[in-house]
Amino acid sequence: MEILTNIPHAFARKFLPESVDFSAWTKIEPFFQQLESRSLETSEALESWIQDRSELMDVINEEGSLRYIRMTCDTENKELETAYFHFLEEISENVKAADDQLKRQFLKSPARRQLERERFFVMDRSFQNDVDLFREENIPLETEESKLSQSYQKLMGSLTVQFESKEQTLQQMGRYQEYPDRGLREAAWKAVVERRLMESEKLEKIFDELRTVRQRISANAGFSSYREFAFKQRERFDYSVEDCLRFHEGVEAAVVPLARRMDEQRAGELGIPRLRPWDLSVDPLNRPPLKPFTEATELVEGCVKIAGKVDPRFGGFIRTMRDEQLLNLESRKGKAPGGYQSSLTEARLPFIFMNAVGLDGDVRTLLHEAGHAFHVFATRDEPLGHYRHAPIEFCEVASMSMELLGGEQLEVFYASAEDLKRSRKKHLEGVVDILPWIARVDAFQHWIYTHPEHSVEERRRHWLDLHRRFGGLEDWKGFELAQATSWHRQLHIFELPFYYIEYAIAQLGALQVWMNSKTDFAGAVASYWSALQLGGSRPLPELFTRANIRFDFGPSSLKPLMEAVEKELKTM
Repeated sequence: MEILTNIPHAFARKFLPESVDFSAWTKIEPFFQQLESRSLETSEALESWIQDRSELMDVINEEGSLRYIRMTCDTENKELETAYFHFLEEISENVKAADDQLKRQFLKSPARRQLERERFFVMDRSFQNDVDLFREENIPLETEESKLSQSYQKLMGSLTVQFESKEQTLQQMGRYQEYPDRGLREAAWKAVVERRLMESEKLEKIFDELRTVRQRISANAGFSSYREFAFKQRERFDYSVEDCLRFHEGVEAAVVPLARRMDEQRAGELGIPRLRPWDLSVDPLNRPPLKPFTEATELVEGCVKIAGKVDPRFGGFIRTMRDEQLLNLESRKGKAPGGYQSSLTEARLPFIFMNAVGLDGDVRTLLHEAGHAFHVFATRDEPLGHYRHAPIEFCEVASMSMELLGGEQLEVFYASAEDLKRSRKKHLEGVVDILPWIARVDAFQHWIYTHPEHSVEERRRHWLDLHRRFGGLEDWKGFELAQATSWHRQLHIFELPFYYIEYAIAQLGALQVWMNSKTDFAGAVASYWSALQLGGSRPLPELFTRANIRFDFGPSSLKPLMEAVEKELKTM
């Protein structure tokens, strides 16, 4: 399968030659040496150096992204996996050490203080943070961490079950959870759970190895726990551990009761005494699953129209991605699970990966990843690569707002008012349901990395304790081991530790964008687009302010937003 073989590059290189050889570090090292040898005595020289370093990192990062994309599109292709691992070991490891030297050179430059503060403050702060964290002995450990994460992806991407006389991926099996036939749902759910449980020991072993590596990385950097290290590594300059714990408390007080009321209503509508895990996605009135599309081409064309209704330029962006083959959407065996948007940093173009199987949720997923893609398009003319990437907490505002704004235009996929209402209600209920899950995953990781010597059994017991705090009303009787290991399906715990609360912070921001749109749709979209154009050039609270929303994810924000969502749900 040929993936991304003809990428259009609209921005000419000024520092690097047109062709760069990534076969060995010795081919890349001279470019770093050239930058390191420069005199940075004047602000003009320093700004030119900043731009050339940006170009160098854009080219290198794009190569890494391309190899990762190709590997995740075909996890069974050993050549693609070998090429990605070669990049990690031969290029990426050496780049980390060489770029650390460049950042130190920047920080020591006498011209650093002459730079315009408002323009360069965010980058300067980030460079200082990176230098503070950098330890050469962590480079091979970070590569080991990446390899272990890939082993999780490869294992999960390989899982299939025989169901209804055909082999199906676990992603494809998800569609059965929306079928009215309760027996079929249960059988499908059990097939997936049993297949995942067959790999539970391997998954626990992978995670324990990841935990050990992460503890070593944080200890090398001088931190008493990996949590301390991760917060600094993730550049959480604008909120703290305590803020996250307040979020957990706010979810427990304001969201969990609403989610449980929704569960009670669902059980009543289904006419069953208690919910089981296979009753959580089906339409509670036992209507057949929504079928917004059959083929991925229909999904793309529909989302072009939806995005165009939100803002004409947004529809144009998805058309560009379609035409330039920057979309890989269908689920198939050997493809990594999940979905993501990756930036091709030199071309300054987005790529979207997902596993569409024809569900209503697939429409939301593409709109979500399209929101990320719009962020890339919004910052194409920003010369510094560092500023083309916003903090994750705001990147997700871009994506989640697009789900909500686009959700107002779903008549593209649904002709009947009933189906429109069903889809919108399902989405809002999903927003309510996801916040306790995020709190649970985040609280789980806080516990994991502040109890570094815990056993597998202790970890499972704590996960169950968190279900009692944040979970719904479904009954897992007879499937206790499946419940205790249900965190295995959350790839962030394996691949992106502590990266999950960002979704909650952003979801609360996106709800505010959506609420603004209820009174002034054009104004809300204009503020949203204006904030996207800032990229990562301003601190996180300023990005929220530009979007005309508050940066706050504590109880005082959660309560009124949940009240607004519940009020909206009562109209459906």
